[in-house]
Amino acid sequence: MNLEPTDEQRALRDTVRRYFAEHASIAGHVRPMLADPTGTTSATWQGLAELGATGVLVPSEYGGTGMSMVDTCIVAEEAGAALFPGPWLSSAVGAPRAIARFAAELAAADLLAAIADGTVIATVAPLVESAVNVVDGPAGATLHGEFDVADAAAADVVLAIVEDHDLSHLYVLETASEGIELELLPGIDQTRKTFRVRMDGAPARLLGSAGRGARVAMVDDVLVASAADALGAAQRLVDMVVEYAKTRVQFGQPIGSFQSVAHLCVDMYETVELTRSGVIHAAWAADEADADELHLAALRLKGFAARLAAVGDTAIQVLGGIGFTWEHDAHLYLKRLLSWSALLGGSGPYLEAIGVEFAKSVVHQAHTGSRA
Repeated sequence: MNLEPTDEQRALRDTVRRYFAEHASIAGHVRPMLADPTGTTSATWQGLAELGATGVLVPSEYGGTGMSMVDTCIVAEEAGAALFPGPWLSSAVGAPRAIARFAAELAAADLLAAIADGTVIATVAPLVESAVNVVDGPAGATLHGEFDVADAAAADVVLAIVEDHDLSHLYVLETASEGIELELLPGIDQTRKTFRVRMDGAPARLLGSAGRGARVAMVDDVLVASAADALGAAQRLVDMVVEYAKTRVQFGQPIGSFQSVAHLCVDMYETVELTRSGVIHAAWAADEADADELHLAALRLKGFAARLAAVGDTAIQVLGGIGFTWEHDAHLYLKRLLSWSALLGGSGPYLEAIGVEFAKSVVHQAHTGSRA
């Protein structure tokens, strides 16, 4: 595993960062989109498509750039740093990875091409098991039930995962179809839009079926990319606060010279760098490792990187009174980090699962050692 980015990856980071700065700034794009249920504009989305960012995980034979998860996490990190509010994680990461995990590329060839060129926005759900039923009729399959899904208002299609005994099935349905109702759910992070999708006879097409591990691997992919997004937000917040501490003068000297403030900045930096190592390893595992190693890497990432929200709290503390104002961007970053902490539950169950896996490894090593 190479921890140093290549020249191509540095160029990718610079290109994406420049696009967000010029075409999706916080003042010019993010804040105007806070109350918009889609979170983006067609012009901004098409710009990302022309950049190749919507097709990062779409294989080249289907019109995408065919990048790795390591590359994708670079884009995700810059999206988090820019607080990009659109459905990029859902459409550029979640949907292609779901199709790949279910080995449904041939059945979804047209959809993959449309995702890559930005003409179709997709999302995938549910990320946790939900009571969704399939009814096969003369006109085809219809879905019944409900689940929560990100970016449904922006999406043209939803990739729905339906469990059936030991198999998982991946269906595609159009959000404009009859039998689908969307309800925007309240949330602390206005750059992230979550909806409850209710289906009552919504027409759907089966793309593929796989073992239940397919959903687990897809969710792990989403967790890794989401952690990279949160990492980008936290890093930008640290940069903002450190610069403020250098220039804000109190008692005749910069506040960064005060030991108490310096310690707070160091705590933020330490949390960010620990998360960075976890993201790098988990992204590598998503590309190169087996499903078990990827799952353990995702568990560790979610279990320990939930602390990133503390970076937002500390940042506002260092910023002082200005950090509490609506006009300052600190609260938007804090909310982004809080939404990451809440994604698929808090850190507790993940830490418990890590402990279980650790105990299993100790027992296994003890048994293999005794045999030797």
